[in-house]
Amino acid sequence: SFNLDGSTLYQALAAIFIAQMYGIDLSVYEQITLMLVLMITSKGIAGVPGVSFVVLLATLGTVGIPIEGLAFIAGIDRILDMGRTVVNVIGNSLAAIVISKWEGQFNPPSKKELEQQVS
Repeated sequence: SFNLDGSTLYQALAAIFIAQMYGIDLSVYEQITLMLVLMITSKGIAGVPGVSFVVLLATLGTVGIPIEGLAFIAGIDRILDMGRTVVNVIGNSLAAIVISKWEGQFNPPSKKELEQQVS
């Protein structure tokens, strides 16, 4: 579980949502810091449902966003977790295809081979 794009995107959007909800204006420097911290922390996320919520809890304090704001998204976190998982799986699958093409190991079946398998 290394390429967790969905978790990174969720955490960034949730942090900005909470900041906007509290009326906190994040400077460009704070937004870049938030992005870098989230990119690093998302690399260590375990493949357990809801763990992005815990990592977000730890990350919000680093940029001065109140952690109490997580209560507003706690109710829908399970639904959002399913969306994160879809993005994570698609990202990992695409990365595997790109690497296999790069290494010359990607050999999809031809149309003729597919037709033979069906009949």
